[in-house]
Amino acid sequence: MMLWLNVLQAALLNVVSLLKVLVRMVDMDSSDSEVSSSQLSGCNPNSSPLSELYLSPTRQNSSEENFRPVYFPEDKFIAVIGGLGYIGSHTCLELLRAGYNVLIIDNLSNSFDTTQDQILYLARQYHNARGQKVPQLKFYEADYRDEIKIKKILSDYISPDLRTPDMVPVPKSKILGVIHFAAYKSVVESIKYPLKYYDNNVAGLVKFCIILNEFNIKTFIFSSSATVYGSKANSEVLLREEHCVHQTESYYDQFGIFRTSEPGCTGLTNPYGRSKWMSEAILSDIATADRNWAITALRYFNPIGCDGSGLLGEDPRGVPTNLMPVVMRVLSGQIPGINIFGVDYPNTHDGTAVRDYIHVTDLARGHISALESAIERKGFRTYNLGSGIGYSVRDIIEAVEKVFCCKIPTQFAPRREGDVEMSVALPKRAEDELKWKTEKSLNDACKDLMSFISLRKIVNP
Repeated sequence: MMLWLNVLQAALLNVVSLLKVLVRMVDMDSSDSEVSSSQLSGCNPNSSPLSELYLSPTRQNSSEENFRPVYFPEDKFIAVIGGLGYIGSHTCLELLRAGYNVLIIDNLSNSFDTTQDQILYLARQYHNARGQKVPQLKFYEADYRDEIKIKKILSDYISPDLRTPDMVPVPKSKILGVIHFAAYKSVVESIKYPLKYYDNNVAGLVKFCIILNEFNIKTFIFSSSATVYGSKANSEVLLREEHCVHQTESYYDQFGIFRTSEPGCTGLTNPYGRSKWMSEAILSDIATADRNWAITALRYFNPIGCDGSGLLGEDPRGVPTNLMPVVMRVLSGQIPGINIFGVDYPNTHDGTAVRDYIHVTDLARGHISALESAIERKGFRTYNLGSGIGYSVRDIIEAVEKVFCCKIPTQFAPRREGDVEMSVALPKRAEDELKWKTEKSLNDACKDLMSFISLRKIVNP
């Protein structure tokens, strides 16, 4: 009901906002078009080496034309754990654009605190152009496993005015939901350091959920992964949620045959995938035991691209392992070429591994759809977030070469341990239940990457 009222309110306010848009486009308030110079300057160790740029007005994304914000209560927040990383930062931006107040908790182990300036700048641009109030953005540097710090942060957002029928006070948090991005994510690293992954991804999650339970925060969006499907990915079928379940589920397959899936998954190929499967199983058990929890696990496929402005993209500390950041370093001359791991896969059209690539903005908006659904629904539910289209490694490289009008040096390398041959989503459940689907193409992702690189003066396309 709350969401329908929000939509109605948004429709009424947009009539008034239309006139303000015209005025703002002519003369935007310069005070709202700046970020803190103290954080963007000098030798701040938490300043991204790619963030020191002139934040000029950016082009409007065509997909934003029908993206209307909700109107969120001023004292309510969505907490985003790991909100300054690649997917987290784009999700925070889309939450702000959608009208939500955002509270970021990040330990900066693979991100930079100056990213929050870029997020806020882009959110201000979006709302100022529409004559709308900019939602709040707050940041806390903390590890989500640090019990003392996390409890202190959450304590600042408590309104103790909720009581049980026998008048026992129950915490009422101003944090209406949590989106969790704080897991380690490298398949290769997880094979080398499994304890590191189980400690952070699994043990850390359990401790964090215990804290959330104490504060009565029970709407939880979990970043899962297509790696939970294990060797099922090699079966040459689109991966569907019923291929990996934590409670018995029945469904009709693509041939109309009625099937039943029992809990479990086979052929998990690496500790990272196992940590995600374990986490899902734990969250399913939590939601089954306590029906007040609303938990959604989003199974990502392969995010690529960046915000259409070019001001926000994938900017990790250290050596990147994902394909697109490696491509970016080749284009900038930082590394000589790209290793293609495996060119002898028998069931792909060119011998290289096939993946389902999804634009990070589409992925970020999928979190908003999941959040809005979880607010109205209890229990545990999984969703694939993918495009349903498979591209090989060579396909991706050729697409980048076409947009950048250049040749990317490549060399063949043996298959990496833990990799599967192909992994492509069937995203129908998300389309039907979350009313979400991808809008951006592979070409869009490549063009946005060009903007990201160009604005940082790494190359001159």
